[in-house]
Amino acid sequence: MNATDAPWTLLAVDDEPNILAALRRLFRATGWRFLTAGHAEEALALLATEPVDAVLSDMRMPGMDGVQLLAEVGRSWPRTARLLLTGQADLGATIAAINRGRLHRYITKPWNDDELVLTLRQVAQGQQVEAEKAALERLTHRQNEELKTLNAELEARVGLRTVELAAANDRLKRNYLTSIKAFTALIDLRGSAQFGHARQVADLTRRIAQAMTVDAATAHDLPIAALLHDIGHIGLSDAVLARPVNRLDRDELQRYRLHPVLGEQALLASDDMQGVAPLIRAHHERWDGQGFPDGLRGAAIPLGARILAVADAFEDLRGGRIDGQALGIHEARQVVHAGRGSRFDPAVVDAFDRLFSAAPARAARSTLRLGSADLRAGHTLAQDFVSPEGVLLLSAGQHLSEDLIGRIRAFERKHGLAVTLTVHAPGEVER
Repeated sequence: MNATDAPWTLLAVDDEPNILAALRRLFRATGWRFLTAGHAEEALALLATEPVDAVLSDMRMPGMDGVQLLAEVGRSWPRTARLLLTGQADLGATIAAINRGRLHRYITKPWNDDELVLTLRQVAQGQQVEAEKAALERLTHRQNEELKTLNAELEARVGLRTVELAAANDRLKRNYLTSIKAFTALIDLRGSAQFGHARQVADLTRRIAQAMTVDAATAHDLPIAALLHDIGHIGLSDAVLARPVNRLDRDELQRYRLHPVLGEQALLASDDMQGVAPLIRAHHERWDGQGFPDGLRGAAIPLGARILAVADAFEDLRGGRIDGQALGIHEARQVVHAGRGSRFDPAVVDAFDRLFSAAPARAARSTLRLGSADLRAGHTLAQDFVSPEGVLLLSAGQHLSEDLIGRIRAFERKHGLAVTLTVHAPGEVER
């Protein structure tokens, strides 16, 4: 939302009045401020005079098309979210839109009303997270400046400020990860994988990396790469995403094999993702050099990508993504083990095997399954809290306060749900 608490503003751009009328009816119940423009020039004129939070533009319009319009919006109003509405799943145009316009998402016509409203709500929520992130950065900067002015007589105050800064930094990191997980949920909604696939892959890569004691840079970048490894699927058609990989024809398989490249390109502009993008590009490379897109072999493949390859393949096998037949854990493990030394790095497969064969360690951190009425301040989420529609609401690791518990209960009442969360007990530490 705008800092002034004004209604969230959406600008729809389409040269067909009936489309604009349909969108106006669809968004009427949201309470948003809804603006329309019949062509790109009218939209740019509106943007120059009106505060706009998001632009939803048709792809094909006379004069400046939707890709060109959104690219110009990105240059002149970078904080305005940009979404493309297209009647054709045009791969080339999609790549251009990603590179030039840095789109949040593209949506095909005819759209699903519920999905379209949900997508815009997620965009609005993401902008709120960004606003909070900016506020936290300003707070951190101000507190750092204050620390420089403190003298030795204020040692107690310095200690207090240090604790506050650590808490602010922790929240900043959590919001960053929450934004990534929210975008991962959008990829799931695109239909690119079984629901929750990215989070399952991220959890397995984390465990393999811990078993291998990877370097700090890989440990930092790998969980993010795992969450975003299928981002390139947004450039694929619904037909390609709908069928298991082994059932794609030659042309479809060729397009499918572009998705690691598209994923890397989508992250090109992000400074924070420069260690993540190479892992996404290489996660379908093979140890024997027969993978794609670059045919890398052995240790030439980044270690994080080798770990991600094993975790992704295992979860794909369990979800039926390879040939349509979902395998049990034992059968999926056998397939992964059969690829040791050919498809997969032997050291990674060995670490993967140890996750299943190792004897149970000392008692792990205990968890509780609690309804909202039993939640208490000090509980910590042990698993992500996801809405029935697949929207990430709270990330694992979030500490619950009285205020946040009140918001959870209000959400439960509003949507007529019976919320049950998995939490760690107050004060319990990881062993």
